[in-house]
Formats: sequence, C-alpha cells, structure tokens
Amino acid sequence: MLYPIKFKSIYKTKVWGGNKIREIKGDKKVPENCGESWEVSAVQGDISVVSNGFLKGNSLEEIIEIYMGEIVGDKVFDKFGIEFPVLLKIIEARENLSVQVHPDNKTAAERHNAWGKSEIWYILDSEPGSTLISGFNQDINSKILFDSITNGDFEKYVNQPQVRTGEVYYIPSGRLHSLGKGITLVEIQQTSDVTYRVYDYGREGRELHLDLAEDVINYKHIHDVKTKFSHFPDKSNKIISNEFFTVNFLPVMNSIVKDYYEFDSFVMYFCLNGGLTIVTDGNDNVKIKKGETVLIPAAIKSLTLIPDLYSEVLEVYI
Repeated sequence: MLYPIKFKSIYKTKVWGGNKIREIKGDKKVPENCGESWEVSAVQGDISVVSNGFLKGNSLEEIIEIYMGEIVGDKVFDKFGIEFPVLLKIIEARENLSVQVHPDNKTAAERHNAWGKSEIWYILDSEPGSTLISGFNQDINSKILFDSITNGDFEKYVNQPQVRTGEVYYIPSGRLHSLGKGITLVEIQQTSDVTYRVYDYGREGRELHLDLAEDVINYKHIHDVKTKFSHFPDKSNKIISNEFFTVNFLPVMNSIVKDYYEFDSFVMYFCLNGGLTIVTDGNDNVKIKKGETVLIPAAIKSLTLIPDLYSEVLEVYI
C-alpha cells in the first residue's frame, strides 16, 4: 500500500550560497555555501530518491514507472508520463543572481524538446532592504532593453520591490526576473532547466543568451508583482491555480482531515513553519518539520494533518 513519500534533499553548493538553508532545515549535513536544495525533482541528472518506507532507495522516476497514476494521478500520467511535472527547491542568494527569462511550453518544445518554465516564489527569509526583479515598470522594447544592458542602466526599467518574509511572487514564462541578495525562498516550478541569462551584473565568464531571449521576453508594464492570498486557519487558501500547478497556503492550528476524493493528482506538502504528523489509513504516521517536503500519492484520498503546534505548509498539486 502506498504511503506519504519523503525524498533525500539534493544539495547544491554555489558561489552565491550561504548557511540559511542549513538553518531552515536544521540539518548539519547541508554543506557550506549551499545555494539550492532540490526537494522533489525529476530533472535528468538530479532525480529525487525516496528516503522512507519500502520504496526507500528507488528514484522518483522508477516509482512512477511502476505505479503510474497511483502516484501522480491518471490525467497527470497521461500528459507527463514518468516525468514528474513539478520541481520544488529551496534557494538562498547571498548576492544578486543573474537576470533571466524562461520560454513558454511552445518555444521550449520547439527549441529544446523540453517543457517551458513558469514558477512561483514563497519568501522564507529576507534581510532588510532585500529586493528582487519581476518584469518592467513601463512598456519598453528589445532595443531599449538591450541598449540599457550595454549601458549598464537597465535597472531603471524594471520593478524592484522590497521583499518581506511570507510574501509570494509569481514568475510566468516570459517575465524578466532575478533574485536579490539576502533572500531565501521556496520555488515551485515546472520541471524544466531551460534558462536564458540576460544580464549578470558585469560578472565575467558566464554566457548571455540575448538572441534566444529577445522574442521570449514580455516587454509590457507589469503593475502589481506581488501575489495576494488569505490566511484563514485550517483551510487551504489559494495562492495560484493554473495549468502548471496549484499552490495553496495552509495554516494548521487543529487536527484537520483533508479529502482528496475528487482529485486526480498527487499532493505535495512543504512545511514552512512548525511540524506536522500525517496520518493515513493502514500506514505508519509520517512526520515533516520546517523545510521538509512530503509527496502524497494520488491513490491516497484521505488523510489527517496533526500539528505539533501552530504550523504552516504549502499545498501543491495539479
């Protein structure tokens, strides 16, 4: 019988990484200068491996190949096959990351035989004054943008909101974006590693992809870049729901029963704060704490969430 599945984190050391991921996860195994922790991944070369239960040691791809729709849902399996469609990772930036854009599904398929990349950021921690980049503060065009990159003054054209813990930013394909120094977040994205680098703050040695990015970028003025959502306790508060993923904010004050009988999808929980015990019929209880992720197979239609104390999770499905 399938059960809530946990995976080994895939830690990635980066020159811009720090120790915030280790602090959030409370895990001394997190290496120094860890810039990313891939929690659930189907990206080739970085496929997650199960860390609990009788499936321990099997890869995410292997268990989907065996159980198919029982893991991900029949409709999800019909569309994506053995490739799990969502990548969930934690990112820490100790310096400004490069300014990037991602193609949509159509362009990525034509150019790279891959999925496009839309993503959403939940801010786990931010230092005072930290900012990010999300789209333009006025309508421009490719000539204005590329001239400003050459001149080094492109930042006057982009939205640079100051960031606070607990905020959410949606980055659809086509939107120019960058993570600023002092920010740690959880990123939920389509399973894709296709990125076009547009600007890198004068750092040498890394290629820019302006030719590929030019007809992908949305040059329109983006008026409001922060995603607003409710915080009702013991309820799934919708942050976003589209063809790529649904992400809800779920604050848990009391034990609650979650009913997924009408779903045809896996569910993932990422623990933002506190800790939870997940109880399902006929299985051992599974616990998650801050910084941990669990995958609920589509075959599990009902479960109970029992908080250690007040806890918060992100609920993710398709």
